[in-house]
Amino acid sequence: MSQSTQPETDSTDTDTGGLFTNWVDSAIANPKKVYRAMFATVAIFFLFTTLFPLYWLTMIAFSDGSRVSEGVGLLPTGFDPSSFIEIFQQVPFHLYMFNSLVFATLTTIFVLLIASLAGYAFGRLQFRGKRPMMLAVLVISFFPPAAFFIPLFQLFNQQISFLGITPPELYSTPGGVVIPLSAVFLPLAIFILTTFYGQIPDGLEDAARIEGTTRLGALFRVIVPLSAPGVATAGILTFIAVYNEFFFSFLMTGAAAQDWAPIVDGIISYRSQFQVRYDLMAAASIVAVLPVATLVVIAQEKIVSGLTSGALKE
Repeated sequence: MSQSTQPETDSTDTDTGGLFTNWVDSAIANPKKVYRAMFATVAIFFLFTTLFPLYWLTMIAFSDGSRVSEGVGLLPTGFDPSSFIEIFQQVPFHLYMFNSLVFATLTTIFVLLIASLAGYAFGRLQFRGKRPMMLAVLVISFFPPAAFFIPLFQLFNQQISFLGITPPELYSTPGGVVIPLSAVFLPLAIFILTTFYGQIPDGLEDAARIEGTTRLGALFRVIVPLSAPGVATAGILTFIAVYNEFFFSFLMTGAAAQDWAPIVDGIISYRSQFQVRYDLMAAASIVAVLPVATLVVIAQEKIVSGLTSGALKE
């Protein structure tokens, strides 16, 4: 009996090895099959992690507010689209959106301006200490933003002075939000633009310099236009991150300040001590996403080109 059992075990191992070997040979012979399987896996993961929460928010937003607490299924509980109008009636939600758009726009402009100058220096100039300085910029970006809040809070409230000079009070103003967020997102923009500016041929800049253009003029007339995908990528990533940011925007404008409160503060304002309007919060979230979604759809080609071209050295 022991002799008859051994061949069965060997045949089982051979069959298992044969199936795995056949699958590997099939994948090598037909790689498109593997690509389709990987694409299907990523698509299913994307649907469950991104699109399904958005669909769930939509169902809550179109549900009857008095019946949301009972539970929401795959279809809205009592179709009621009035929540998209009520979000502007209960609180000035348009003001919160405007505040976040102002923060995002000003921060993006400031970041692109400083990052262009730094990216030109790191990407096209040779000077002593270049690598340590670039490493220091990247290391600073690893610090959590919460670590900078206390000194910045004291600075913006005129509690700290330099050489007897007291800085202007920036607390509860756009400057108190734009300056810290610019410092937080500046390293990423510098890294992206350094990669793009370093790929521009030196002959193009030299030709502009021969015509009498300064280095600064060559940067904004030659380098920046030729690096449009990288500039667009850095700008859009910064805009989206600042638009959705809540920590500095909420703390630097004050918990009770309504003039410059961010959009997330407007969304959570539909929660009171005795009631939480989930339908209004969902509707406000959908409305808040529309400007960013429109921006991404319009500039999606620039984003893809910037993320892929920057990784290639020509």
